[in-house]
Amino acid sequence: MKPLLNRVLTLTVIILSCCDVLSAREKFNFNEGWLLKLGDATGSELVGADDSRWASVSLPRAWNEDEAFRLACHDLSDSVVWYRKHFNLNNISRRKFFIEFEGVKWAADVYLNGHKLGISENGVMAFGFDLSPYVKSGDNVIAVRVDNSWNYRERATNQRYQWNDKNFNANYGGIPKNVFLYSSDLLYQTLPLYSNLNTIGTYIYGSDYDIAGHKVKVNVESQVCNDDNVPRSFRFFANVLDREGNQVGNFEGERYILQPGETRIVKVSGNISNAHFWSWGYGYLYTVNSLLKSDDGSKIDDVVTRTGFRKTRFAEGKIWLNDRVISMHGYAQRTSNEWPGVGMSVPAWLSDYSNKLQVESGGNLVRWMHVTPWKQDVESCDRVGLIESMPAGDAEHDVTGRKWEQRSMLMRDAIIYNRNNPSILFYEGGNESISREHMIELKAIRDEYDSYGGRAMGSREMLDIDEAEYGGEMLYVNKSRKHPMWMMEYYRDEGLRKYWDEYSYPYHKEGDGPLYRNAAAPDYNHNMDMFAVGQVKSWYDYYLERPGTGSRVNAGGAKIVFSDTNTHWRGEANFRTSGVTDAMRIPKDAFYAMQVMWDGWVTPENNHTYIVGHWNYNAGTVKPVYVISNGTSVDLLLNGKKIATGINSYRYLFTFDHLAYEPGKLEAVSYDSNRHELSRYSVETVGKPHHLKLTTIKNPLGFKADGADMALIQVEVVDSVGRRCPLDNRMIHWNQYGEGEWIGGIATSTKDGNYIHQINIPVECGVERVLVRSTVNAGNIYLCVGATGLPMVSDTLKTLPVDNMNGLSKYIPSLMLSGHLDRGETPLTPSYKDLKKEIDIVSANAGSNSDSVKKSFDDNELSEWSSDGKRENAWITYNFTNKVAIDEITIKLTGWRSKCYPLAVYEGNKKVWQGSTYATLGYVHINIPRPQKSSNITIKMLGPAIDSSQYGEIKELAGGKTNELDFASSKKDDVKLRIVEVDFLQSIK
Repeated sequence: MKPLLNRVLTLTVIILSCCDVLSAREKFNFNEGWLLKLGDATGSELVGADDSRWASVSLPRAWNEDEAFRLACHDLSDSVVWYRKHFNLNNISRRKFFIEFEGVKWAADVYLNGHKLGISENGVMAFGFDLSPYVKSGDNVIAVRVDNSWNYRERATNQRYQWNDKNFNANYGGIPKNVFLYSSDLLYQTLPLYSNLNTIGTYIYGSDYDIAGHKVKVNVESQVCNDDNVPRSFRFFANVLDREGNQVGNFEGERYILQPGETRIVKVSGNISNAHFWSWGYGYLYTVNSLLKSDDGSKIDDVVTRTGFRKTRFAEGKIWLNDRVISMHGYAQRTSNEWPGVGMSVPAWLSDYSNKLQVESGGNLVRWMHVTPWKQDVESCDRVGLIESMPAGDAEHDVTGRKWEQRSMLMRDAIIYNRNNPSILFYEGGNESISREHMIELKAIRDEYDSYGGRAMGSREMLDIDEAEYGGEMLYVNKSRKHPMWMMEYYRDEGLRKYWDEYSYPYHKEGDGPLYRNAAAPDYNHNMDMFAVGQVKSWYDYYLERPGTGSRVNAGGAKIVFSDTNTHWRGEANFRTSGVTDAMRIPKDAFYAMQVMWDGWVTPENNHTYIVGHWNYNAGTVKPVYVISNGTSVDLLLNGKKIATGINSYRYLFTFDHLAYEPGKLEAVSYDSNRHELSRYSVETVGKPHHLKLTTIKNPLGFKADGADMALIQVEVVDSVGRRCPLDNRMIHWNQYGEGEWIGGIATSTKDGNYIHQINIPVECGVERVLVRSTVNAGNIYLCVGATGLPMVSDTLKTLPVDNMNGLSKYIPSLMLSGHLDRGETPLTPSYKDLKKEIDIVSANAGSNSDSVKKSFDDNELSEWSSDGKRENAWITYNFTNKVAIDEITIKLTGWRSKCYPLAVYEGNKKVWQGSTYATLGYVHINIPRPQKSSNITIKMLGPAIDSSQYGEIKELAGGKTNELDFASSKKDDVKLRIVEVDFLQSIK
């Protein structure tokens, strides 16, 4: 706690009068003191415009925030709105002033003192302007006209932006992100805001990594501009501070002379020892000060950058972080990352809370979907140790012409803006495959602006484009021995948190819900027990192909969304319920399922067991119990007595069928293969509702009276000993007054607007959460909470004053919030053990189409070998250099999701396996119990393929098929053996 306090005090004591901006460089929080008017008010850009009746707001603030989760995504309102702000500056002589918007939704025309500064139109990216020509000593007025039309078109070309999409890009209009004001000397380091300013800022990266020795070379490059009317000389320095504020590096660079109007890149580097490397769950950040000093040693300019250092590698189908292989397991989260009643505009600490939950669930990756994430979320992922995949902007397919130019320009801007954030490991060129030429173009942009950042450029799919540095389909299992393949948005099912199972109130039948596209939609209307079980079943396919299982491996996957989201849906609610938490970040059972499977770099490294659901049922109930554990076996105890050993499937799932309910304690105990206990978990029968329990989650820096900070308050209905009552759904009555603004929470009821912004809201399964926002006046917020049959409870929240003078503040949370180090530094031990050795195929011959046999082992899952449809020709023989005993075959067969192939396998002339393959998300595993040494293996098809409906109709949002080879058809009686890829494996003893 002491280092955090020291940092807060340090930032406090350096505050100057915001009217007298005289130091080398100042960065101001520019969020407070804005005025908002709905509608296009003519003349609002003028200094003298009457804004006396405009609403007072603090940013970030979307003008339609109260529609978040109340309305469906495609119904979110669009309009033209105006924002204005009055601020005062003195002593502006020989100073530069810049404004930075972290992003505006959608297009913004920006004016200062009646003069137009410019426009930003992409609706996503940060942008800025030079205020210096029009800023004046004394009063200033900045005005922003925002148009968040769903159909907005680029003015110069009349071209729409591909990512302005009603399905996935929630339209929280206005200025929903932070704004900053900068003041500097006329000789200054530029901002990383390419569009409008045409500048690239500072670039910091590590090289010459010695992970085991804790050493790294720190390289600092900065673009410096001389806007003075005389030549300026300076030296370039860099100071590196650790998280406690201790200087661990001080590097002196060359002396430079810049002519008037000249811009150039300056560089300095040096080594630091005892280095702490940024890692998964280890958000260790350094502060790097890049300084310009005059010849007499006085400071001219000082840029403060929080960054981290980590080493990466992408090859052999795998990903290395700090010399350790890591499988991706995380979430494809909507970039809006929104909350009910407020949208995306939450304080930075709440972003940390949400993103840290992803890490606590076992997630190591967030794949932001479709558009570049907000800088606040990027910095948050730095702090919590969560790897990011950063897109630019797209929808569901590649494009050409101006649409592609818009995408590539946005990628350029996003790379420049975010290249110092260590959590970004992947740049995503598209949410669908892009052409080879487009991939080469994006790599060239990356190489120009981020040559040394250790980030891979790729795209979804990219199965046959070697220039891509990573890829992977939406949900099907891909393997590679070249660039890593991780799945981009798997397990697309949905389920509401309020439905435990069929045996609990309100007794929702599994899968029951509205039709989707005129058909039953059980996959989108799960109860929480089957939703959790589904997570285990779907992850199993990726687990089987993990590193250590051969030369061609899968690099993991991102489950589609972490938290329920105000975007396209298919289930009962008018928002997507695919999250492992609900929209208020209350965990579902699936959250804990992920913890069990994901608590390790490749496979679990810590022992966990979890019982799905609760233990409060009606007398006489007989039901299945599901336990998720990474042990080898699991016993179930009821009131201390063993009642059964679970049936294991999908590696982590243990099922106990037909269990008769009896009140008391239900406990699961997991064991290793030698019956040594590993972990245990229990649930108990909870007593009758007795009282309400309040828990407040708030800013670790203190609840700030800035008009934008929030507190998250949880209410639970509990029994007499404080245990949550899992079946309670009663109405909770809130009363809030004082220096706070009620936002509220969410409970699913479309006819009631999901209770958004309502003061009375029911708990679901005994728990609910609400948000309260501060005003700009420090003071108390009083909460009184009641429910029928339970005593009232109350709480008082105190908000703290924030320095603010004339709309300028030095309270910048991104520089003050601490990194989280919970998982510790990257272990120096290997993350996996090689279990299988792949046997190389030297040649193949077949009963037909022998000229294309190599397509079945070319490491390209978009090609296939197929026999001619005749039974006698439905075979293929693979040849090896030496005689080997193959004990496992992994094979991807065309139509893998919907076809079952009757096959026989021969090692030499001896049949070693016969059976039918099964429907899968990718690869079938054929285990040969008694392998024979042979220099060849023959696979024969014995009859027509049989259709399977195990995986239902998995489709893209637009309704297209997910992969052509998966859905390839054949004539009814054809015996057509079709192989996409095959691997022959030998166990390593």
